Amino acid sequence: MYKLPGIVLLLLVGTACSFFKPEAKTEAIARVNEHYLYPSDIKGLVPTGATKKDSLTIVHDFIARWASQELLYNAAEVNLNKAKKANFDALINQYKIDLYTKAYLEEIVKQSVDTVISTTELKEYYAANKENFRTTATLVRLRYVHVNKDNPRFGSMQSKFFDFKKKDKKFWDTYAMQCKSYALNDTVWVSMDQVYNKLPFITTDNKDQYIAAGKKILYPDGNDIYLVKITNVIAKNQIGPFDYLIPTLRDVILNNRKLELIKKFEKDITDDALKDEKYELYKK
Repeated sequence: MYKLPGIVLLLLVGTACSFFKPEAKTEAIARVNEHYLYPSDIKGLVPTGATKKDSLTIVHDFIARWASQELLYNAAEVNLNKAKKANFDALINQYKIDLYTKAYLEEIVKQSVDTVISTTELKEYYAANKENFRTTATLVRLRYVHVNKDNPRFGSMQSKFFDFKKKDKKFWDTYAMQCKSYALNDTVWVSMDQVYNKLPFITTDNKDQYIAAGKKILYPDGNDIYLVKITNVIAKNQIGPFDYLIPTLRDVILNNRKLELIKKFEKDITDDALKDEKYELYKK
């Protein structure tokens, strides 16, 4: 049997390997089968200020994850049965359609929807849909001040606080800032979570002792004292007050407008396609 010289055999083997192996992309940093990873793929991966060691670790870990995912994907393509792959492909295609149409409709809505909602419209919607807006927790209207008892104006603060008059606004504008904390606008509805946060002596266990319409509270807190007046209370599962619901009502009305606009746009685009013969419905 004729034998090839060793050097010729090595050359032939090297030639065969280079023939079957994909040609290296000089700018690539890694390869898995026919897929390449380029410097642009890892641009911005390393945060500013990272050390050289940390940078190398971040890049190395990213490349390892990329290679692992590519290899697993290739293996899945070979080993998953055709029915399962067809099902996944359909899901992927539907997901793409959903993403595109959702983004497009959002742009249409953003450009076209009227975001101005009058107080009259808010009140009309509230009146017609009150039953849909029941409270999920207790709501409270109150005012309070948390002040040091040694404050030279404490006597005046106490009398003016419980006998609250509009003419005393200038007084409170001046002296409220001397309080450790305060809230004097008792026309705003607040949740019990806000009450617990501002008045820590009120808890879930003792709230019934304090939370009642018309309740006046003087609660000592070391050298300080809390003065509290509960002006109104709405229990859980009652129809929510209009003022408290204004933000929610705006959101609901605006969302309804968006849905109506989308519904109309979908109908118009279908009607136009039928008219222009871009869409045909075949009867069987």
